[in-house]
Amino acid sequence: MHTITLGTNGPEVSRLGLGCMGMSDFYTGHGTDEQGSIATIHRALELGVTFFDTAEIYGPFTNEELVGKALAAHRDEVTIATKFGFIQHLGDGSRGLDGRPENARLALEGSLKRLGTDHIDLYYQHRMDPKVPIEETVGALAEFVAEGKIRYIGLSEAAPETIRRAHAVHPVTALQTEYSLWSRDPEAEILPTVRELGIGFVPYSPLGRGFLTGTIRSLDQLDEKDFRRNNPRFEGENLAANIRIVEQVDAVAAELGAKPGQVALAWLLAQGDDIAPIPGTKRVSYLEENTAADALVLTEAQLAALDAVAAPVGDRYADMTPVNR
Repeated sequence: MHTITLGTNGPEVSRLGLGCMGMSDFYTGHGTDEQGSIATIHRALELGVTFFDTAEIYGPFTNEELVGKALAAHRDEVTIATKFGFIQHLGDGSRGLDGRPENARLALEGSLKRLGTDHIDLYYQHRMDPKVPIEETVGALAEFVAEGKIRYIGLSEAAPETIRRAHAVHPVTALQTEYSLWSRDPEAEILPTVRELGIGFVPYSPLGRGFLTGTIRSLDQLDEKDFRRNNPRFEGENLAANIRIVEQVDAVAAELGAKPGQVALAWLLAQGDDIAPIPGTKRVSYLEENTAADALVLTEAQLAALDAVAAPVGDRYADMTPVNR
């Protein structure tokens, strides 16, 4: 597995990380196989994956506990990223954006305990709180860095202006935002901004929430609690229209004798050596497929064919209001 340095002065991480969310929340089959999930994390280590992504909201809380348990014996070998800001700790613990410094500190202490560690390598604000100036939130994160409780600061789904304001307070090491053949919005302003500032880029949902694997053709394949059932891109006529994207990825995969998901990841890796996608899975077989994409090389013609894929129909979320854009 190739490695990159995340941002100008960030940690060295595997070129492909592992998104752990689906092991505990949101997707079909979540929370049903702890031992299988731990086995997947351990197999990731064997394959050279050193970058693991979680968040307090996943579960909530249970995914951090799972990741902490799985990586306890390997803590010094890995980069653990987690996120705060979707849970309000100053009150009844309800969900809702909360970027207040005092909330961030309570969130951090909880994450440290659940992960079983004395520091978090990369600590992201999960979503920007419009009620709290980003300078205040990042000021608190800078204090955590000074205290040794976090090593690097990250933002998730932040707009260019927000990124610049945050970076002026304390260097931001990484930005995590959805990016794939399915979601190319960052190319317009986000990627140029982070590259100018020397901030690493971590694409989440690099497989289009599983759509780019070519395995989803109907909502009947998803259980009732799977959040994709309410995702605009998976609904009704949108789903039928968006299958054309997978068909184009399938065509390139057939040329290479590869899986569609591997092609989608290889395309993303070809967008720059400062990108570290975090495809998620809870199964060893899919993990092995995903990590093999690190060695897959697309021709110029294949890259051009994928670049020409039309944008999907439907927005990324049913409610886009938490996205700072």
